[in-house]
Amino acid sequence: MPERAPIAVVGLWGQDAAGLAPAARHALGAAALVVGGRRHLALAPPGVATAAIEGDVIGVLDAVAASAGPVCVLASGDPGFFGIVRALAARFGPQALDVHPAPSAVSLAFARLGLPWDDATVVSAHGRPFDAAVRLAAGPAKVAVLVSPDDPPEALGKALLGLGVGPRRVAVCSRLGLDAESVTRTDLDGLAAGTWDPLSVVVLLAGDGVAAHPSPGWGLPEDAFEHRDGMITKSEVRAVVLAKLALPPDGVVWDVGAGSGSVAVECARVRPCLRVHAVERRPDDAGRIRANAAAHGVHVTVTEGEAPSALGDLPDPDRAFVGGGGIHVLDAVVARLRPAGRVVATYAALDRAAAAADRLGSLVQVGVARGERLPVGGLRLAAENPVFVVWGPEQ
Repeated sequence: MPERAPIAVVGLWGQDAAGLAPAARHALGAAALVVGGRRHLALAPPGVATAAIEGDVIGVLDAVAASAGPVCVLASGDPGFFGIVRALAARFGPQALDVHPAPSAVSLAFARLGLPWDDATVVSAHGRPFDAAVRLAAGPAKVAVLVSPDDPPEALGKALLGLGVGPRRVAVCSRLGLDAESVTRTDLDGLAAGTWDPLSVVVLLAGDGVAAHPSPGWGLPEDAFEHRDGMITKSEVRAVVLAKLALPPDGVVWDVGAGSGSVAVECARVRPCLRVHAVERRPDDAGRIRANAAAHGVHVTVTEGEAPSALGDLPDPDRAFVGGGGIHVLDAVVARLRPAGRVVATYAALDRAAAAADRLGSLVQVGVARGERLPVGGLRLAAENPVFVVWGPEQ
């Protein structure tokens, strides 16, 4: 079987193809079939066979596969940046592609604002769960969000306000490179209240917008959270708990008997696409969880009530931390665990820890002695109460 010609992928921007590099113009002119959206195909040279594909990646792939001659796929901006190159490479292999990128919408947006973007977080709402995109956009100090007709800029603004996100400077950059290009500066309230062009990049800036949100480590000190009389999972134990949870990139996490919500908040910091639920029976502690989540710029859904009855309406978890309650609570959590899920629980009493280990499989004692300065100089070690960490079930 003869080897097929390379699949040209040409990124476009602006009103016409005049700005294309010579190699991109040649690839477009040499194609027996040009595939793309209607506004892209309007730029194809006369006499070329074209196929209009409106928002259907599968249709693009099938059209390319069915063509016996040279094919050119037209796309907006840089097709390797949240674009069609990913799907084409997965179907035909990277070696089959001849990619000619144009400036991406994100690079144009930051150029219009006169800002660097090597420290920006870029989030796409195209073909991805919108709530996950919103959570990703909520934390960093400099974010560009690629919105969509289904989730336009105003939907992003309303969702961010719903999460309690603090003040942001906002720029809605629409129709970049076209005659109708516009850049409008506003804030989150203005973003939520407006009616905006869905063909936009929304730039969100917190503070001076210069430094991106710091890389999230875990095991934050206790004073990073509001808590009641020391009722908080200590930082060293929390670091072990988070390691044992082995958090997936997305999915559902429960923090049962959440107290201050330190574990829930750290889960949301480390994996912003997770849907994190904290269950706490005390109203005052539930308020602290909400305050801690807001202080760290993450979203945690708080359910006030006593487990296991309070678990009834929650989505089944992929991961769960049990920080309070008896073995009957652990059993209720394990019964709801999704396939390949994991539960981590902590106990101060050995008998409860042993019973939990019988169910989950693994146990370790975490003993911590913290260095304290003596009045006369030097250090002494002050031991914290040991904690048993149990996790499983083993897969």
